[in-house]
Amino acid sequence: MAGGTKNPKKANLLDPHAIKHVLDESVNEIVTSRGYAEDFRLSNLRLFIGTVIIAVALVAQFYPKKFPENRDILIGCIVLYVVLNGILQFISYTKEKNAILFTYPPPGSFNTTGLIVSSKLPRFSDLYTLTIASADPKSISANKPAQLVKSVTKWFTKDGILVQGLFLKDLERLLDDYNGERKNKYVGT
Repeated sequence: MAGGTKNPKKANLLDPHAIKHVLDESVNEIVTSRGYAEDFRLSNLRLFIGTVIIAVALVAQFYPKKFPENRDILIGCIVLYVVLNGILQFISYTKEKNAILFTYPPPGSFNTTGLIVSSKLPRFSDLYTLTIASADPKSISANKPAQLVKSVTKWFTKDGILVQGLFLKDLERLLDDYNGERKNKYVGT
């Protein structure tokens, strides 16, 4: 990535959501630039379920018969609406958690599993936690998760501009730790 040709990323330092958004966006760009293609299957499933939920709501609203006659349709729509929203919540709590990126394995690699990249920036804290784990932890080619916990003050100037070189260096070190490629863990830390 060329550091000087891109517009600098800026965040309001008083808004932790803006800081996390800028960092998460940068993580997505850096990881995909390293050859990991983004896996949209879970997002597409959620969008499909959401579309079905909207269709159910539209059927309930615009069914041609009036209330006493369409009672069974309304009950069915309400039940289906609740069940489908429950499935969406289940996906969010069990699969997504804090994930910001799901990937496929890089082409040409011996690894058969992609990555799940997760991040956390707790409220009233400056510690950003970034975790890289295998998309399939039970796979024989899965690596141990790697985690980075660092203060966001190390990556932003006092004006709220992300120092992409420092963040890139830390993220590449984390990726190398996950892949077991880091040659000397003590040089440049």
